[in-house]
Amino acid sequence: MTIEDRDDAYLITHALAKDTLSRLRDVETEQVAFRKGLVKLGRICGYEIIDGAMETEYVPVTTPLQETTGERVKGLDDVVIINVLRAATPFVEGLLKAFPRAKQGVISAGRDEEAGMTDGEFPITIDYVKLPEIGPDDTVIVADPMLATGSTMCAVLDHVLDEAGEFEDLFVLSAVSAPDGLVRVSEVVPEADLLTVAIDDYLDDDGFIVPGLGDAGDRAFRTV
Repeated sequence: MTIEDRDDAYLITHALAKDTLSRLRDVETEQVAFRKGLVKLGRICGYEIIDGAMETEYVPVTTPLQETTGERVKGLDDVVIINVLRAATPFVEGLLKAFPRAKQGVISAGRDEEAGMTDGEFPITIDYVKLPEIGPDDTVIVADPMLATGSTMCAVLDHVLDEAGEFEDLFVLSAVSAPDGLVRVSEVVPEADLLTVAIDDYLDDDGFIVPGLGDAGDRAFRTV
């Protein structure tokens, strides 16, 4: 099993996930390679969710030679992926390779950098919300590569839970997380399972994850 329980989060320890994240961290990784790396990491994480959190069922299969029994993953058509704009866009592109029939939602959310961080939190602005219908059998995956203070994710989850009814499972997926953010989200939304590829050391005074990988949106979209 390549998903480990770390109290406040589940850590994805797949070797390719760790390799890809190491390449993303490298300051020498330029825009195209960085964006492709986020796509690759999203795909790996998607497969890990399937392997570690989704059930299978036995089904009859007719091969060219005889009848046999096969095994299929249950619920692949009942997945909703929420893209936290903008950094999650390539990350979600990778997730969709694992869940090609997933319904998609988008939430544009960002922290007010000028206001600054107070008591470990930022004020959050939600500019746009478009969510699909979420049903009782759905698995919901909210994706954002960076989980820092948890302020943005808590605001996003508030919208998701407000608009959705009952659903099967809720996953928060990130590439890199800070301990403070994981604690905050787990306390505010205890029903969410937090999945991450790395739990980093701390947040600096500006609310950036250290060692982190920089601003994922800026590096993916070349806005620096």
